[in-house]
Amino acid sequence: MAEEAKQIENEEAEEKKIENLVQFLSFTLGDEEYGVDILSVQEIRSWEPVSRIPNVPDYEKGVVNLRGAIVPIIDLRERFGLGHLEYSPLTVVVVLQMQTKEGQARVMGVVVDSVSDVIDVDKKTIQDAPNFGTKVSTEFINGLASVNDRMVMILDVEKLLKLDDLGDEDES
Repeated sequence: MAEEAKQIENEEAEEKKIENLVQFLSFTLGDEEYGVDILSVQEIRSWEPVSRIPNVPDYEKGVVNLRGAIVPIIDLRERFGLGHLEYSPLTVVVVLQMQTKEGQARVMGVVVDSVSDVIDVDKKTIQDAPNFGTKVSTEFINGLASVNDRMVMILDVEKLLKLDDLGDEDES
């Protein structure tokens, strides 16, 4: 009887552990590792030339036609002030998507140096972003997670996709 209760307790503890796990797609920019919620990742593509838009910041590379949808592409390395890196066949575009409050999907591609892997993180272990000591403005960082002795900066996809009110024009 006591053994049965212990087994049920262990199963409940395991379920709680699984409930607290969140998956992130991790990628690199320079020497730093970042993560975005896997549920916001629509797809991962190789770099392809974009149609340049005049009078936009340098980090906004342009737009691509993705199966009939016009998707803005930004270079996260440049957006975060990490400098420009020449694009190579290994350069990757992570296409992110989120739902706006109005229920519409907002899609944007972000250029990253390379995609690492999908990581499982316990929500309880995510620490708040520090106010100093990082090369990136902390406004885009939800927190920091330690994964296999690596520090991963968890990015806020919603804030990333609202960069300088990109795409906030009336869509009527």
